[in-house]
Amino acid sequence: MRKNPIYFILSLILTTAFFSSCGEDRSGEYYALIGSKTWIYETMQQNYLFYEDLPAEEDLDFFDKPADFLESVASDKDKKNGVTFSHVDSVKTTRVQSNYPTYGIEGTLVRGTDGDYYYTILYVQSESPASEAGLQRGDHICTVNGIKLSSSNYTEYIQAPTKTYTYRIARKGSNATPDTLEVAMPQPRIIEEPSVFLTRNLTTSNGKKVFYIMYNSFEVTEEADLIAKFAEGLATSPNDIVLDLRYNPGGYVSTALLLSTILAPSNAMGQNCFNLIYNDKLDKVESYAFDPALLQGISNASYDHLYILTTGNTASASEIVINCLRPYVGEKLLQVGENTFGKNVAQSLFTNASYPQLEFWLTTAYISNSQNYYDYYTDGLKPDYELSEDVEGYLGELGTEQDTLMNAVLQHIENGTFPSTETPDTETPQEQPAASRWFGINRTPQVIYNSIADKPKCSKITNF
Repeated sequence: MRKNPIYFILSLILTTAFFSSCGEDRSGEYYALIGSKTWIYETMQQNYLFYEDLPAEEDLDFFDKPADFLESVASDKDKKNGVTFSHVDSVKTTRVQSNYPTYGIEGTLVRGTDGDYYYTILYVQSESPASEAGLQRGDHICTVNGIKLSSSNYTEYIQAPTKTYTYRIARKGSNATPDTLEVAMPQPRIIEEPSVFLTRNLTTSNGKKVFYIMYNSFEVTEEADLIAKFAEGLATSPNDIVLDLRYNPGGYVSTALLLSTILAPSNAMGQNCFNLIYNDKLDKVESYAFDPALLQGISNASYDHLYILTTGNTASASEIVINCLRPYVGEKLLQVGENTFGKNVAQSLFTNASYPQLEFWLTTAYISNSQNYYDYYTDGLKPDYELSEDVEGYLGELGTEQDTLMNAVLQHIENGTFPSTETPDTETPQEQPAASRWFGINRTPQVIYNSIADKPKCSKITNF
């Protein structure tokens, strides 16, 4: 790789200045500035799945902040849709706790073609200011303190508020007509969201029992709750299970193994669940089997069908579960929704006692199923029945027949077939989407921002 002579000369000047200023040895200060980045680079040379793509050392700026330095050396194979999979955490964090005060709202900023913005709530976290204020999934925030939303103010007003605001909300009323109301928001605060967000037990019109579970993050510290929730759901002897991963960006690989073991058939126990395939320098493949010891007293789930709900924000550890169950569950597994994100690699944790505040999560392995399949980076895992949420219109309550994705599942459970996806070539004004009728916007709105898409997409490897 061609060296940059100007940068090289500047580096020599800076090094000389540090080493010889006023005749005193200042090499310690110099290495203190570059040490963490040197460690990151050396770690990547040996362990990075894409080590062959690393730039030459003389072409790098070791004075960058650790996160910026990592971004500058990461391979394009380690990135997708603006997301870099390898990452440096400056403090120990968990996805299920917000890092700053919030109202507890997850949603999307939408712009109509006439230029108006509104924020559609995907879900409200429990025990949050938004929940206390009575906000609901499907509510549209139109104005804040009388000010229209825009791409420049929604973060301050909704994503990371620092004070109380009054929202003007558009909501679908009980008679299917739009209601508007003013909502005074409480003071924002740090929110902890449980990994298991919601469970429901339903009985369909033809008597089928359904266990629905919405799982939003693979967290080791909440595995006991995951097992407990499945124990409660399976105690009803459901005919079918609905695993809702539509908003799940991933988490720990070991927790993905636990969930896969719960959902795998009993005859799969002891057989290969997934493989971690490392680079040719390390020259190793680690294989992990479905392990009944993980179940801690509950039995494997038994079902006619396992429906898994997905969107483009279903990623990483979520994709492990889908990909690794396919060979064992076969046609009983039906993926409903959109193509998943397409992250087929895992990150290992590296730490250094000299830099105790840094957690370096480096992409080190591909994740394959028992059939050695992991080629879903480009298109994600494709659904058996393709369907999208109408974030520009109104969203039904999660896990009910008003929920678009769940409605399709319930129709399949009751009738054995999914709804037809055929649409008329033209629509009359009366057939326009709800958002067009109720908000007066054009019929081709655009999603500008989705808070779920902004969450880290993780398949974290730790010691099993």
